[in-house]
Amino acid sequence: MTVTKVHTTEVKAYVDATLEALHKELRELNHQIWSNPELAYQEHRAHDTICNFIEKQGFTVTRHAYGLDTSFEVLSGSGGRLINFNAEYDALPDIGHACGHNLISTSSVAAFVALSLALKKFGIQGRTQLLGTPAEENGGGKAKLIEAGAYKGVDISLMAHPGPEKLYPGQECCGIAGTLMNARKNIHCEFTGRNAHAGGNPWEGINALDALISSYNNVAVLRQQLLPDQRIHCAFLDTPKVANVIPAYTKAFWQVRSPTLKGLNTLVGKVRNCIEAGALATGCQVKIEEDELYTDVRLNDTLCERYQTHMGGYKRDVLKRHDKVLTGSSDIGNVSYETPTLHTMFGIPAPETSFPHHPTFAAAAGTDEAHTEAVIVGKSLALIGWDMVTEDSLYDTARAQWHDEIARVD
Repeated sequence: MTVTKVHTTEVKAYVDATLEALHKELRELNHQIWSNPELAYQEHRAHDTICNFIEKQGFTVTRHAYGLDTSFEVLSGSGGRLINFNAEYDALPDIGHACGHNLISTSSVAAFVALSLALKKFGIQGRTQLLGTPAEENGGGKAKLIEAGAYKGVDISLMAHPGPEKLYPGQECCGIAGTLMNARKNIHCEFTGRNAHAGGNPWEGINALDALISSYNNVAVLRQQLLPDQRIHCAFLDTPKVANVIPAYTKAFWQVRSPTLKGLNTLVGKVRNCIEAGALATGCQVKIEEDELYTDVRLNDTLCERYQTHMGGYKRDVLKRHDKVLTGSSDIGNVSYETPTLHTMFGIPAPETSFPHHPTFAAAAGTDEAHTEAVIVGKSLALIGWDMVTEDSLYDTARAQWHDEIARVD
């Protein structure tokens, strides 16, 4: 693809001016999402707030896109490569935007608007997509969007996630372009036994609570053999409400994490054995279901390098990548198996001990200082998109690296 050469400094100046003109509106957008936290697939207000903002900028929005009520899609441009930006906006129960998804949506909206207008301004063939991706925290919105075809034809996918400036102990930087994350899968189990009076005829009962507790203890024993970055979490969802009845039913929800898909599959098998052993030991029946696979994130060195370079242009010192696994998980990993993907972590000012999924981080995510960082990140994402549309060699290298990554999946 041959394009008219436009100097990077000219593009950067236009991106900066475009987003400076939208400063007040972007800050209000961010504030509205942050101050009205909504849970997975319930992000109706955030959906409408973003769609209204985008429409005000002259774009056509498809609301409730791809069969998801709180997803949306905006497409701009014609011909050329398609650059996707992912906007997350779901929050956490009780602690609001403690993962800073208001900043994710702000940076992606800013990047989409800036790149779309820049391509139009300089007469460059290229397409942009802003995709509303609900339910990252719990529900796997991106996985459902992949199944519905939302990423079909996407050439490059970009987004950024906030974190504390000291994301890793002893690491001083403004962010990390490439951060490894764990693969994750959910396991749901239900134990069925038989009721009996706990005092009168307990021998006639089959105790579903014993099965649940046994399975939990089995996993507790397994923890001794877990790899350092593997994690297993559990929540008891349905347990007895009285003490004098042998319970006939219990229910639990597990999450299993491992740095690779191969490791995850092995560990899930071990957890299943622990659950089934609890049923076998007590005579209960057990029903086990698995869902919401979040894959690991496949890093792309070219996209990481471009992010590092463009953030440097805003005097932000960013590491190209960090090889220690961040033991959280995200459905952006699923996207990284579909197309070359950047999921960067950018630092925001936060208390010394703050970390995502803590109330102090929710407070930090709502500050003016955090908003400033999100907009700078949005500018850098827009410039990466420009690179991928206009620089054939960079794009070809990014695609080749992605193919190599997928070919050597563990």
